[in-house]
Parts: sequence; C-alpha cells; structure tokens
Amino acid sequence: MAKKHKFKAEIRQLLDILVHSLYTNREIFIRELISNSSDALDKLRFEQLRGGAFTKPEVPLEILIHTDEEARRLVIEDTGVGMTAKEVKDNIGTIARSGTSAFLGQVTKEQAKAAKADDKESRESHEDSVMENIIGKFGVGFYSVFMVAEEVVLTTRSYKPDSAAVRWRSDGLGTYEIEELDPKEESGEEGGGDAPPARGTRIEIRLKEENKEYASRWRVEQAIKTHSNFISFPIKLDGQQVNTTPALWREPKFKITPERYAEFFKFLTFDEKPPFETLHISVDTPVQFNALLFIPESGLDLQTLRREVPGIDLYSRRVLIQRGTKDLLPEYLGFVRGVVDSEDLPLNISRETLQENLVLNKIGQSLTDKLLSRLETIAKNDPARYDEFFKAQGQVFRLGYSDFRNRERYAKLLRFNSSHCDDEKGLVSLTEYKERAKEGQKAIYFVAGQSRAAAALNPHTEIFRRKGLEVLYLYDPLEEFALESLGKFDDFELLSVEKVDAASLESFESRDDAESPPAQPALSEEDTSRFNALLEKMKAILDDRVTEVRVSERLSTSPACLASPDGTMSSSMQKILRIVNQETSPPKRVLEVNRDHPLLRGLLKLYQHDPEDRHLKEVVEQLFESSLLLEGYLEDPHAMVARIQSLLERATEWQVEALPK
Repeated sequence: MAKKHKFKAEIRQLLDILVHSLYTNREIFIRELISNSSDALDKLRFEQLRGGAFTKPEVPLEILIHTDEEARRLVIEDTGVGMTAKEVKDNIGTIARSGTSAFLGQVTKEQAKAAKADDKESRESHEDSVMENIIGKFGVGFYSVFMVAEEVVLTTRSYKPDSAAVRWRSDGLGTYEIEELDPKEESGEEGGGDAPPARGTRIEIRLKEENKEYASRWRVEQAIKTHSNFISFPIKLDGQQVNTTPALWREPKFKITPERYAEFFKFLTFDEKPPFETLHISVDTPVQFNALLFIPESGLDLQTLRREVPGIDLYSRRVLIQRGTKDLLPEYLGFVRGVVDSEDLPLNISRETLQENLVLNKIGQSLTDKLLSRLETIAKNDPARYDEFFKAQGQVFRLGYSDFRNRERYAKLLRFNSSHCDDEKGLVSLTEYKERAKEGQKAIYFVAGQSRAAAALNPHTEIFRRKGLEVLYLYDPLEEFALESLGKFDDFELLSVEKVDAASLESFESRDDAESPPAQPALSEEDTSRFNALLEKMKAILDDRVTEVRVSERLSTSPACLASPDGTMSSSMQKILRIVNQETSPPKRVLEVNRDHPLLRGLLKLYQHDPEDRHLKEVVEQLFESSLLLEGYLEDPHAMVARIQSLLERATEWQVEALPK
C-alpha cells in the first residue's frame, strides 16, 4: 500500500525553483541521473572486489536508457547497489538534508547577480548557467529531473540478498508516495507496469509537453556525449552503447599505443594530423588528478586563441565540468589540448569559482611544470624538433613574458632569428647567444623589423656589424614585449640596438672586413666649426619635428637615422603604444647624421657656398623623411615622392651638363 508524504516547506520551495526555473539548459538532468547511476555502479563494483554477497551477480554493470517519443517517456536504469525502503526514505524522501538551505541561498544569490547584469544577453547567459553550476553541489542532483518532468517514478531494489523492491512516485508539486512492492506486483500480475529491476534503480520520467525533446533518441545521445561520454560503465541507449570512446587518461600508460593516442586526439580536436607531443599524467599528491595533454602539430595564432575556446576539458570522475577551461593553463600554453580529471574537485564547481579554487590552481601549476619540463627535454635532446614546435606555436608561446613564476624557464625556451643565422628560418636561443658573446660583452642586443632584410638594413645595426656583435632580429611585436619584460637573461641585459650608447661599444675591435663608405679626409678645425653650423641649419629647417640634430657615433654606411631623445624606448615599442593610444603624429626624435658620409660632406660644401640653397633644404627634408620611412612613421608619402622626383630631375640635368661636349 503506497503511503503519501508531504515535503517540508523548504523542500517545496526548492522544487518550485526547479520546476518553474527560467533556465534553458535543462539537459543537465540527464548528466545528474547518469552520474548517480555511475556512483551506484561504482559502489557495487567495490562490493565485488571485496567479495561481498549481492543479488544477481550475473547481471552486468551498465546503464540502460530507453526513449519513447510518442508517450513522452524517458527511462534511465542502472544495475548498481539500489536502495532499501529505509534508504529511499533517507536519500530520496528527504532531499538535500544537509544542504537545502545553502542551496536555496545560493540560488537566490545567483539570481540577484543575473538581475544586475549589464545587458540582456549577459543576463540570460548568466541565468542559463546558474542551475548547471549549483545543482548537485548540495545533493539535489536527482531533483533536477523536475525541470522537465510531469511525473517521476523511481523503482529500486537493493543489492542485498532478499531485499524487496521499493517504488517512489512524485509529480514534484509537494507530495510523494513510497511503497514496498509485494512479489505479485513485482512480477506484474496486478498491473504494476514493468517489473522492478533485478538489482539497481530504474527512473521513469513522463515529460512535460514543452520538454518532449528529451524523449528523442538523438537529443538524449547529444546530452550523453556532451556531459557523460567517458563514464566507465556502458551506457546503452535503446539497446546501443553510445559511450564507445574510453577515458584513455585513466588507463595505464604502458597499455596505450601511439595509434590510440592519435585516435583520441582526433576524436577530441577533429585534427587529422597526429599530435606533435603527448603527455599522459597521473598525480596522487598533493592533489589527485589524471590528465592527457596534446601539443598539436598545427600552429595556433592569437586571433584563433582568443576567438575560439580550445583549452582543456575539465572532468570530475569522468563527468564533464567545463569544456575548454582556459583558467587551467596560462595563456601562452593555450595551444595545448586535452582533458584533466580529478576526484578532488566537486562535480558541480561553479565557473565563477574556478579561478579561486585552490585544487584547480595546484593542478594548473603541476600541468604547467610538466609541460615546460617536456619542452625543455625536447629542446635539449632534439633542438631541430624543438625549433619546429616553436615555429608552429611561437606566436602564442611568446605571451609567457607575464608568467613571473616561470620566467627563467620561459626565457630559455624562447627562440629568435639573428644576424648569426644564414636565413630567416634559422633560430637561436638566448643561451646560445650568450655562449657566442664576445669577451667583455654584458648585453644581448636586438632590433625589430618586418623582415630579416628590414632588420639588417636598420641603420642602428651598422655599428654592431662593424664590431662583429650578434643582433637578434624580432619580427613579432610580442618578441620585443617579451625581451623588454624579461629585462635580463642571467647576468646579460637585454637591449634594443636603438638604446645602446655607441661609446659603450668602442672597446670592441672592428672587423677587418667591416663595411664602410669611401674614406673621407678629416675635417679641419674651421670645417668642423662650419659643420656644427650646418647642424644648426638642419635643425632650423626641421624646426620642432626633431628635438636635436647631432653627429652619430653609430653610423658607418648610412647618412642619417632617428634616435630616441631619452634612449628609453625603441621606435617599434613607441609605434605600438601610439597605436594603442590612437596617436597619429610621429614622436619627436633626434636626427643623427654621419659626418663622414659623402652626402653630408656634399651638404657641407653647399652650406659653405650658400646657406639658403634650395637643394640643401630639400636634401635635409629628404634625409629626415627617409629616416621616418625606415622606422614606419611616414604617414603621407606624396610630398616625399614629389621631392624625390624634383631631386632626380635636378641631378639628371647636372649629369647631362657634365657629359663631354
């Protein structure tokens, strides 16, 4: 005889929230019921291992799901430990005994947060995730079924020998019934419907009209593959097993072949290429977790990293907590794909508390350490292979300049093109640069450019070529951010060539084959004075577009270059900051000129002849704008092109006049 019971007031309030919830992600009830079934099967497996007696030992451990669209009916059954009548009353009749009040308080808190969201889209997004985040956290996972159900009938039989079957029934509106089934009803002789399970629990759900989609096979299969695909027990949907991909990360490493790893990587990422590297990790202390991580062969750029959600899939006991968890690894390792599964994480940890969770932080630190260790091993044992990795993933990896905890390890893993390389494909490490440094050298020098040719033609690099000093060539702005952020590598400073005082390089001998323009006679004392006057004239012509015009100590083949007045920031860094600040006018710089260049010697003669010569003014303007162009500051080339044409026309006339008559 079924006995009717009333839920307590707070239980009715809880059910009202669940039943009348506005949240759209209702499929989580499938995840919760399957998780409960998996727990029941785990408990029975434990009984098997310890040799305990239980009912129907020949019945396999599995989860059986049946759909019936026409009847709006969904059945989820397991062959686990089941429950006695007392356990049903304790575990089902009184739900969330220790956590109902906390659950209600959390729901109220989350609803208030959603109401304060800035826009409708954010508000609805927050509302959709609230129930998913907190159901199960307080022991109310089973009751999530009332978000979609008109009525729920739970029939269960304990694994303990000679246990009677028990039926629990409720519509979620405030009452429930519990009855023990007699043998006649168990056999179906008195119209009791399907016979109770031989062992375990069966939950029959009659769905509301608006939720009838969950009686559809494809919809249930989609939910299983999203949330419960790696449950360790077979999940059979209408007789066919749907969770056929094993949780590879929980299997012993020595049993897994490279082909199986590659197959799982393809399943996870849809990438046809095998992974570049695989890390299978099992850790017991200080936090227990298993992980299977892959470094893809194909590179990931920053736009893709921030537009999509690759990341790591986070599981708790094989049940998905969050797909594409970006908080688990630092951004510069964002190209890594894989799964992490920890029994130390609560099944329904809120997304908002992921970053604050100490267990997750420890897992993240451990994973980062192991990934960096693997990259260090590859770099040491197979430098060519590591270079291939860096060419593919370097753009994202350079973001590691903000990882202060691992900055030394990160710095050693960076790679750059340099003047030491034969072409743009060559890469060197900071360690290799340091090993090749000249005696007495205490800095690693670098220059930014759009290409190797552009970097090599930078006038600031001339003195370094003359002295035989290696220069790193940086083609990506992030490379300069990384070096500027690091500041030092071991005891070497990291310096842009533009910030180096040329006088500090005088102690290094010049190479015998150093490039240089045709030798010019030394200026007399009188010519030196006139040259200083020429510099003043050039400053007057350029007016406030430059802060100073001075003689350069760094140039050998170029006639002029621009330098920072304070020497604290390179031109490429200035450009980046100006773009960020949306400034358009070029910064005021110092114009440095090569006093021994034939062009400057020619300007000196013109100045001596006529300080107001038109050609003098145009050449000075051209020197300045050519320097702007080299550093990417020239905004309007029209005036420059017109001036070049005028100069070419005049030079051609002079050349024609000089021809033999």
